[in-house]
Amino acid sequence: MRIMMKVGIPHEPFNTLVKAGSAGAKMSKVLAAMKPEAVYFTEFDGTRGAILIVDMADPSKVPALAEPWFLTFNATVEFRIIMSPDDLKKAGLDEIGQKWAKG
Repeated sequence: MRIMMKVGIPHEPFNTLVKAGSAGAKMSKVLAAMKPEAVYFTEFDGTRGAILIVDMADPSKVPALAEPWFLTFNATVEFRIIMSPDDLKKAGLDEIGQKWAKG
């Protein structure tokens, strides 16, 4: 199942890591362990952030995806299930609508 992770990275400890020259190496280590399909860096409410797309075969993998961010950067992590257009086609929305529209 494809998951979107929203990662919020607070100014500290990240500023300290940038000043020490170790932020890039730590970020690379986290991303290498996760092997995301895509990563986009952005900001959330004035702080650093990232959006990651990962394929999570089993919900028990949530800690393996979140803990590196928590422990390395004191980050916040949110998970969202996402679907491609093909996934949505397979969902059977027409049939669901017909079943539940009848009340």
